[in-house]
Amino acid sequence: MIQLPGLGTLLMASVKRDLLLAFRNRGDIANPAIFFLSVLVFVPLGISPEAAVLAPIAPGMIWILALLATLLSLDRLFKGDFEDGSLEQMAISGQPLYWLVMVKALVHWLITGLPLTLLAPLLGVMMALPDAGYGPLIASLLLGSGSLSLVGSIGAALTVALRRGGLLLSLIIMPLYVPVLIFGTGAVRNAIEGFAFSGQLAVLGAYFTGALLLAPLAAAGALRIGLNQ
Repeated sequence: MIQLPGLGTLLMASVKRDLLLAFRNRGDIANPAIFFLSVLVFVPLGISPEAAVLAPIAPGMIWILALLATLLSLDRLFKGDFEDGSLEQMAISGQPLYWLVMVKALVHWLITGLPLTLLAPLLGVMMALPDAGYGPLIASLLLGSGSLSLVGSIGAALTVALRRGGLLLSLIIMPLYVPVLIFGTGAVRNAIEGFAFSGQLAVLGAYFTGALLLAPLAAAGALRIGLNQ
C-alpha cells in the first residue's frame, strides 16, 4: 500500500521547491523590484526634483507602485504547477488545497512583498518623504503587502487555466486592492500631518486577518474549478 506524504512534508517540500525555482529564475524576484525602483527614479525627473512638490505625492506614489509591482508576478503564482501537472498531483494527494495556497502566498510575499517593503525607506528618500512617514510606511507595507499576495492568489487561481489571463486577473483583483491602498496611504499621510495613524494600521491588520482566513479558501475552490475544466 502506497503511503501518501503528510501535510507538513508536502508543505515544506512546496516551500523549498518554490523558493528554489524563484532563485533559479531570478527575474521573478528582480522584475518587481526593478519596476518599483525605475519608476520612482523617473518620477522626480518627470514632475520636479523639488522636495515641496514630491513630498505630498510620495505616500500615494510609493503605495501605487508597490501594488502594481505585486501584480507583475501574480500571473505565475500557480501557472507553472498547473502546466507541469504538479497542481493536479497536489489536489489528489488527499491534503487540503487551502494550505497549499497559503504556502504559495507566503513564498510570493517573501520574493515580492518583503523586498519592496525593505526598499521603501530608500524610495522614501528619493521621493523626499518627511521623516515622520517612514515608520508608518514600513508598517503599512508589511501588513498591506501580505494582503496583496493573499488576495492576489484568488485572481491567480481563477485565471490559472487561461493562456493569457494577466489582464483578466488585474480586472478581478484591482477592486479588492482599493481598501489596502486607501488605508495604507492614509496611515502615512496622517503621520506626516501629525495625526494618529493607528486606526488605519488597525484596519490594515483586520483586512490582512480576513484575507489570511478567507482568501486561501476562495483560491482553493477556484483551483479545483480550473483543474476540472
